[in-house]
Amino acid sequence: MKIEQVLSERLQAVTELVTKGNRVADIGCDHAYTSIYLVEKGIAPCAIAMDINAGPIERAKENVLLYGLADKIAVRRSDGVKELDAGEADTLLITGMGGLLMKKILSDKPEVTNAAKELVLQPQSEVEELRRFLHSIGFVITEEQMRKEEGKFYVMFRAEQKEVSVWTDLEYRYGAYLLKERPAVFLEYIAWELQQKEQILANLEQIETEKAMVRKEQLRREIEELQQLL
Repeated sequence: MKIEQVLSERLQAVTELVTKGNRVADIGCDHAYTSIYLVEKGIAPCAIAMDINAGPIERAKENVLLYGLADKIAVRRSDGVKELDAGEADTLLITGMGGLLMKKILSDKPEVTNAAKELVLQPQSEVEELRRFLHSIGFVITEEQMRKEEGKFYVMFRAEQKEVSVWTDLEYRYGAYLLKERPAVFLEYIAWELQQKEQILANLEQIETEKAMVRKEQLRREIEELQQLL
């Protein structure tokens, strides 16, 4: 089966953020389809597919052999980047994890993170905190995209080591590039987020505890912010 038929649209969008010619470490590779796609499409000359669990590693090995790429894709069992040496990869690619876990992985071996030319990340949660963390370690987000898949919204971005510019709280929360470019899927996400917060506020309207009052005021500010974005 052609690799683009098994790799989701979301992950194909992630691969577009990888700089062509870079060696890739695919951390949390699962079935290694992303690594296979990158090499087969000529985006990466080689890759290291890594996962902490034995099951995905075995499937990754089978798939790499199935696509005839054993000479270009190494499969390695690893807890994050712990089995990766500094300089082995130009791109650290991490997808499908929470932002806090990504933050931990990138902090475990700073020498590996700092030796990378770029980080390509697709966090499932804690996106704002991850953006702030990247800036704190000297990585600047240089491109950001959003996709909707099976009713869920996903953010993905590339970060490179550059002089860090000052971002506003709004840019950290929603992404400076997404705010500037305002793609249709981003506006759809903002409208969805607005609807969720309005519903929560409506559910709290009859509650008059101090905690509820504080939460309602916070929600009103967030709703006004979202309305301005639209």
